[in-house]
Amino acid sequence: MNAMARTRNKPQGEVTRGTTNPNRLRRVDRWIAATQAGALRSADRPLAIDLGYGASPVTAVELYARLRAVEPRLEVAGIEIEPDRVAAGRAFLERSGDAYPGLSFLRGGFELPVDRPPVLVRAFNVLRQYDEAAAWQAWEGLCSRLAPGGVLVEGTCDEIGRRAVWVALDRDAPRTITFAAHLPTLGRPSELAERLPKTLIHRNVPGERVHTLLADFDRCWAIAAPQSVFGPRARWTAAVTLLADAHPVLLRPPFGGRARWRLGEVTLPWSAVDPRS
Repeated sequence: MNAMARTRNKPQGEVTRGTTNPNRLRRVDRWIAATQAGALRSADRPLAIDLGYGASPVTAVELYARLRAVEPRLEVAGIEIEPDRVAAGRAFLERSGDAYPGLSFLRGGFELPVDRPPVLVRAFNVLRQYDEAAAWQAWEGLCSRLAPGGVLVEGTCDEIGRRAVWVALDRDAPRTITFAAHLPTLGRPSELAERLPKTLIHRNVPGERVHTLLADFDRCWAIAAPQSVFGPRARWTAAVTLLADAHPVLLRPPFGGRARWRLGEVTLPWSAVDPRS
């Protein structure tokens, strides 16, 4: 194989640390299942991708189980650059027999080496090592590969999934941003700044929309402190309600409302934090 062919066939992207844990992505998976059913059903042979699943195939397996409950026709492909990680996923499937029809593991990167456009790409903790410009380029490239009606969900969480922020994008643009936390261990909402996606994490400075949002959220959290006697969910719900007076919090299902807020979530349109507008 000549040098040009080797370059063309090389997966796009860089190997991640590979850190993963069971249930690390439960918050985003729960959100996808609740809010993106239309996307999951938007193709004749719907395909979802867990991009950069890490050293263990567990998050891809969990994505498969959670989303097949919403769309039983869904196929899921775990994609990794590192060959040993792909081998681990395939070994898991061999040990499992026929327990996971439609689940596969492939070597690749941002080029998405699959046979059809996916209705969902979940890319979590993948872009942390890139600079902001490269993260924007990754968004654009992945979105261009989505099926019509498909969605890219890209974000970051901590090692055990107690703090997470993610952005949902369609083929044209970012659409929403979601902040999610394990409320009993949350000191204040701005702790989630550490989990901002790469396109925003360096924008958390005075004068930027995301900084204003988080500062206002902290103030609302402080005002809602008396609700703590009813538990952290009541305080979060009260703080989100106050936040909605100054920011365009999505108030109605499937993205908003008390049922979602009590899970420790709040979703806003991307325009609420967009650093480019």
